[in-house]
Amino acid sequence: MTEPTTAPPTGRDRLRELLDAVLDEDNSRLSAMAGRAHASPFHFSRQLSAGTGESPVALRRRVLLERAAWRIGQGRSVTDAAFEAGYASVEGFTRAFARAFGHPPSATTSGSGRWLPAPNGVHFHPPIHLWVEEDPRGRPSMDMTVLQAHHDVDDTALLIRIAAELPEEEYRRVREPELTVLSWDGPEGSIAATLDRLVAGKETWLASIEGADTPARGADDPESLRVRHEEAGARWIATVTDIGRRDAWGDRLIDALCDPPESFLLGGVVAHVLTYSAHRRLNARRMLRAAGVEVDQGDPLEWLPKRYTPRKQGDAT
Repeated sequence: MTEPTTAPPTGRDRLRELLDAVLDEDNSRLSAMAGRAHASPFHFSRQLSAGTGESPVALRRRVLLERAAWRIGQGRSVTDAAFEAGYASVEGFTRAFARAFGHPPSATTSGSGRWLPAPNGVHFHPPIHLWVEEDPRGRPSMDMTVLQAHHDVDDTALLIRIAAELPEEEYRRVREPELTVLSWDGPEGSIAATLDRLVAGKETWLASIEGADTPARGADDPESLRVRHEEAGARWIATVTDIGRRDAWGDRLIDALCDPPESFLLGGVVAHVLTYSAHRRLNARRMLRAAGVEVDQGDPLEWLPKRYTPRKQGDAT
């Protein structure tokens, strides 16, 4: 698709223009979304992400999964729902659906919940509309565990973005050869290794919780890490939120990825990931500063006001 040369129509909310472009039935690719919104793919992605806290691809995937859940609950076949949601195969759709909702499409009923956690409150609303929550449930609340999970994911994304600006040599330079956070992960004395371990930790524990095979280690260049983290971070927040909703912190996970298999409490798994993620994020900041990069403290006190605004007494409902 060629870049549009005409200006976007005036007199309409720009965010709504972007959302319409994302969710248009014909716009399955980022270039098509951007063309509909009269923007380049780069600026379209940046505007949409700034306005919603989600990338265009992630938002479209989530809302179409919500629509698929509603249609299956209304009696539509899983096959039809899969292709309507843009998946090339029923198998791929079934895997994505189960990761998102915690159960296979075939277990969906007309009364089951169909909204997935979202940072912006934008959801599918039947039959063809969007619903925007006034107080999005996917936004961090004062549930401290969910709050920490959101902060961890947001802060890791920030560090990956900062690292992407480094020259390759600085990104991969081993600054602390003896640095090993967890013995089974090996040394991680470079910015590249530290950020890779941050992402891989969630990928591995998610596979254990979901009963999947040991995930293959992905590439560790900044762009690959960004894509890996976007996918794993969204699943991790959804998983932590679901554990809290079910009050399942005391449930036991038999981790078959260990040799021999071991048993862990879900609450312990979440605490483990949050603890070592925080440690690694501090390590990454120390190495970034050594590379001459100015970086903040990663303090939740500074992050929270940007993500959470409590409703004042007397506010209109």
